[in-house]
Amino acid sequence: MRAPHRGSAYDREAPPVYLGPCGVERRARILDLSVGVVSASYHLHGDAECGLDVHGLSSHFLVVLPYRGLFVWRVGHEDVMGDTNQVLFVTRGEDYRVTGPLPVGYGYLIVAPELGVLSELGSTTEDQLSTHPLFRRRCWRASRFLQTFRARFLHWALRASDVNELEAAELVLALLRPALCAELPQPAAWAPATQRLIGRAKEFLEAELANPIRLTDIGEAVGASPTYLTDTFRRVEGTSLHQYLTQLRLARALVELPHAKDLTTLALELGFSSHSHFAAAFRRRFGCTPSRFRDTTRSSAQPDLHTAA
Repeated sequence: MRAPHRGSAYDREAPPVYLGPCGVERRARILDLSVGVVSASYHLHGDAECGLDVHGLSSHFLVVLPYRGLFVWRVGHEDVMGDTNQVLFVTRGEDYRVTGPLPVGYGYLIVAPELGVLSELGSTTEDQLSTHPLFRRRCWRASRFLQTFRARFLHWALRASDVNELEAAELVLALLRPALCAELPQPAAWAPATQRLIGRAKEFLEAELANPIRLTDIGEAVGASPTYLTDTFRRVEGTSLHQYLTQLRLARALVELPHAKDLTTLALELGFSSHSHFAAAFRRRFGCTPSRFRDTTRSSAQPDLHTAA
């Protein structure tokens, strides 16, 4: 049995992926297990006027779980928007580039599962993985369970000092299972102009996440009427602009809560009007209060395999 390799994305970093005018994306392998490899990538410094360009060739099938910020992952000839409400899927052998404006930076987990594990979880064969609906679609929405488990997994993986192979492998499978078992509707073919409109709206929501946002502000920023924008966003994303923004704020909260000292300050920094507003939205989404999530994440030796929040 291969012994698990341990590293911290912050304490024992891999070499920078790209040196550019706006900073560096750093990538560290944090778990090397028999079921797959888990890495963490992050970029903490950026400028709204300057983009980062990270590029490479995927030698494995990848499941990418953004946990902070927003970026554009160009896979093959398609642009895929990566934000904390999404899971991204990259096929082995594809070229990819990570680009985009980075006013607040971004971070994501990359899981390169072992082929047998990936095909079993995806209910397909190894030679048909490239045609699996998720890898053909490129991205899909992250469930509430996956968002909370992703945050707990990240907190554990970057801080655990003694990792057991069996324990770590079970947690990686628990992270992959909800990402790969999604029931997908028939994909709709959206026009490039529609895709660009949705992308610009998402960029605006992420950039203004901490501020009060009016529908007319978004419409002016993306060049669309409020009526057309709301109808189009709901048809493409399956949710409203307000709900999507709230989910972005709550996903950011999941990552920040284990380190937060004052929850009222965090609530205001995330764009909520008060602590009570934040707590109510968090409880509706994840089934527990922010303080309980913070305390249980800090105190748990490992993420709970069965409890979302």
